[in-house]
Amino acid sequence: MGGILFQYFVATFDSTLMASSHPVITSYFNASNAASWLSTAFLLTSTSFQPLFGRMSDTFGRRPLYIFSLAMFSLTTLWCALAQSIGSFIAARAVCGLGAGGVMAMGTIMINDLVPIEIRGTFQAYINIFFGLGSASGAAFGGVLCDLLGWRGAFAIQLPPIVILLVIAVFTTPSGLGPNLAKTSDKPVWRILRSFDWAGSFFLTAFVGSLILGLNLGGNIFPWSHPLVIIALCVSFLCALILIYVESKVDRPVMPLPLLFSSPRGNMVFSNFFAQMGFNTVIFNAPLYFQAVKLDTPTMSGFRLAPPTFALTIFGVSTGYYITYTGRLKGPQLFGALWMLLGSILLTSIWPGIPTWVVTLFIVPLSIGQGLTFPATTIGTLAVSTKEEQAVMTTTLSLWRSLGTVMGVAISSLIVQNVLYTSLEEHVTGPHKQQVIELVRKSVRAIGGLPPVHQQQVMAAYEDTIRWTFSSSLFYFAVVIILLAFIKLPRLGKH
Repeated sequence: MGGILFQYFVATFDSTLMASSHPVITSYFNASNAASWLSTAFLLTSTSFQPLFGRMSDTFGRRPLYIFSLAMFSLTTLWCALAQSIGSFIAARAVCGLGAGGVMAMGTIMINDLVPIEIRGTFQAYINIFFGLGSASGAAFGGVLCDLLGWRGAFAIQLPPIVILLVIAVFTTPSGLGPNLAKTSDKPVWRILRSFDWAGSFFLTAFVGSLILGLNLGGNIFPWSHPLVIIALCVSFLCALILIYVESKVDRPVMPLPLLFSSPRGNMVFSNFFAQMGFNTVIFNAPLYFQAVKLDTPTMSGFRLAPPTFALTIFGVSTGYYITYTGRLKGPQLFGALWMLLGSILLTSIWPGIPTWVVTLFIVPLSIGQGLTFPATTIGTLAVSTKEEQAVMTTTLSLWRSLGTVMGVAISSLIVQNVLYTSLEEHVTGPHKQQVIELVRKSVRAIGGLPPVHQQQVMAAYEDTIRWTFSSSLFYFAVVIILLAFIKLPRLGKH
């Protein structure tokens, strides 16, 4: 159990390390225009294959999949440290996402196997501690490690703990976890493999992969009208239609549509999807507000997110203990959704001249809401699922949370780019209007060097833009409340 918990720290540290280290890496390879690929490649594989791990571990057992994921994670981390080109590094991050996503998925599934649902809340609190510490440490110290050890050293230093986790897993992971259908079934292995949902796995991976690719490329690397973006999104839509058809015909689907579109499981999964969209609409654009409107440095704008992160960890841990001692599952979810809506309302009301610390304070309710809602949803989904359904429901919930993150970032970026252009046209005046607009759309840092008149005009344009972007999260959180308001959940320890 200690190994499982610590791997949450290592995996989240690795996934957030890139936030502060990617400028150093891309500059080393003279490929700053490829920065977004570093995160996109990791996100593609870590998200796309999570549901596959659930079904595969049902078939072959938890132990082989967990050890495979840790081995893949360690080898690809070494590959990242030794990469000699930007192409090699991006490929390493893609395969590393497969390992890290598998480690996270298998850790959660094995905890479900080992821990009774009545005390699952306590272990969810432990998970939130390690998850929060790993996320905060990777983002905060990634730049420091690059300065002290170089970017190769920042990846190499992760190898010893990952290898130790691998050794611990080899000697301590029970071989009897999970249904292990390949051993317990009276069918030969080839028949079990034949009955596996290969078509569903392919179209699910293709759907998620092409969706993430299109949303990350559109408006970021290429314009939304670029053929590659359009093709990726069309492929995603087509694969989604085929996936729905395929999954309705198989006995053990990798994406359990009957479970996903039934209450209360579907309500909780989709509530987390919309909650992630709203949360990331704010978290992704808050640093832009601090840098463009308050003229903060990138480092300072990152530090301003420390109080919300701290609140998220505290309330995530507290919710786990609350569920263990009371057995109540619906209250934290609905109460958390209301907190997120409150934060969204406050951020939509920001006014010119508002103190920076007040804006930071307005973000905290969203973190409190997520800290309340997400642990309760995780346990609630398990509580209304049979033991056989828990693995695939766990990875399905993680998949839709990840999709919510991607959609929140992509849609909010689309809003920012479109509203900003119109807002700059309205606010900026003078003979050099077009040059100023082009300059500040390319670089936020250029705002600080503008003449005072143009500086105030651009800051006002950015303020209006981000206020509109924040207001879009109101819709997402309202949907979350509607999805959760009428569900019925058991009380743990009573049923």
